[in-house]
Amino acid sequence: MNLPEAFLARMHTLLREEYKSYLAAMEEQPLRGIRLNTLKCTAETLAASFPFALQRAPFSPCSYYYPPEGPKVGALPLHHAGAFYSQEPSASSAVTALNPQPGDRVLDLCAAPGGKSSQIAACLNGEGLLWSNEIVKSRAAVLLSNLERMGVRNAVVSSSRPDVLCPQLAGYFDKVLVDAPCSGEGMFRRDPQAIQEWSEEHVRSCAVRQAAILDSAAEALRPGGILAYSTCTFSPEENEQTVSAFLSRHPDFSLCDTGLPGGRPGFFGMEKARRIFPMDGGEGHFVALLEKAGRSLPMPASPPGQAPRQLLAEAEEVWRSVCCVPFPNRPVAAAGEKLLLLPSDPPSLRGKGVLRAGIPLCERKGKRWEPCHGLFLAAHPQDLNLCLDFAPDDMRLAAFLRGEEIEGPQEGRGYCGVSVSGVVLGFGKLSGGRLKNHYPKGLRNH
Repeated sequence: MNLPEAFLARMHTLLREEYKSYLAAMEEQPLRGIRLNTLKCTAETLAASFPFALQRAPFSPCSYYYPPEGPKVGALPLHHAGAFYSQEPSASSAVTALNPQPGDRVLDLCAAPGGKSSQIAACLNGEGLLWSNEIVKSRAAVLLSNLERMGVRNAVVSSSRPDVLCPQLAGYFDKVLVDAPCSGEGMFRRDPQAIQEWSEEHVRSCAVRQAAILDSAAEALRPGGILAYSTCTFSPEENEQTVSAFLSRHPDFSLCDTGLPGGRPGFFGMEKARRIFPMDGGEGHFVALLEKAGRSLPMPASPPGQAPRQLLAEAEEVWRSVCCVPFPNRPVAAAGEKLLLLPSDPPSLRGKGVLRAGIPLCERKGKRWEPCHGLFLAAHPQDLNLCLDFAPDDMRLAAFLRGEEIEGPQEGRGYCGVSVSGVVLGFGKLSGGRLKNHYPKGLRNH
């Protein structure tokens, strides 16, 4: 691998006697992994339905390696269903350290493409609030799509600058994750473009940006809350030095032990932080955990306005046409031609660059309302009035994912979920033994 000489010199100084081990690891194939999405799937179902053998990774309870010779997993039905997220396993370490609990309010400030946000959502298990922010609009759209695929019900997705968003949510969150934009040295084995973009000046400019993001994040965290800072780079300027400078600027914060089992202690006297190198079974990550002094009661929410009574009645009617479980006790809001089922007790959403809150329930098509793809992705088969379940290798499922109409049972009529191994991936409309396909065109296999 042709790495910049200046980078290699820095790594030699950093690693010393382990430098040769690092170079040897960089000549190996990049690690490939997935993370189980416990919102939609069990470990037993994943192991039984996944086409390759899985090996547990040490960085989170739900992370696995799979063989490097296996094909890409993005076209698998279980991926379409959100049963797992394709993620290099050591990338899960930051959320493992943050340790979100059901009921927490959590801000993921630099969230795209959504791997760490979806991991947080699984930890919350539908309780509390996840606020996922991404400053770049195009990347925020990818984040939104991934959270929808993973069946996340209690998220707000925004595209806003941290220095604009965080003051409006000052002291609101129990936990904040800053997975900061960085020089990407830990991605060199996977992404040749990251090598081309590297320079010492880029390292320094990233450190300046990271400091500003951390200062904003500190404002959004309540007293007694926890802030996790992570990067996928090795440079001390972006890791230990950034954390040390932050602690100097914010004496109300202190460094905590991450509790992570994999990797190794941070350098330069910062043993409570964690570093992961390619020779540690990962690609390259740094994680530090920071606690804000004091204690506070959770800030009260400012519920958004409820949809007009007529729209609420129509939302409930669509829900009953799809689901056999009671309509949830959560607010409904109109957004253009869609009705959204919002998270419970969200803060005010105005002026915060919100792209979507909660899940899309239904969309107006002319004079009628049609259920949204996101409603089905957030459901389990037993929640639905009608659902067709297929084995992963069923040819009808492959046809459905290509957007084709497929054969269905003669009995039953109406909107019908489609699932693989008990994990819902989409829907169609069943009539006369045929299922008219409603799988979104942009998501279909070719």
